[in-house]
Amino acid sequence: MANPVLDSLAPGGQYAIPANEQIWSHLRQAIASSSGFQRWRLERQMEKQDTDLTLEQQVSYYLRETLETLAY
Repeated sequence: MANPVLDSLAPGGQYAIPANEQIWSHLRQAIASSSGFQRWRLERQMEKQDTDLTLEQQVSYYLRETLETLAY
């Protein structure tokens, strides 16, 4: 399995900063594989809501709801 941090090391050991889209892609994958997201997704599917959203949309909604909950 590829490691985005190690893969971003340039020859000579210097760190190369990936583009924002690459960062978001890796972050989205990490969030989607988390137990909290999986539980949230199962709850949403049980309610028959958002069944045809893309993974990116689901992660965005999950993050928004999580941040709103933490704001209280």
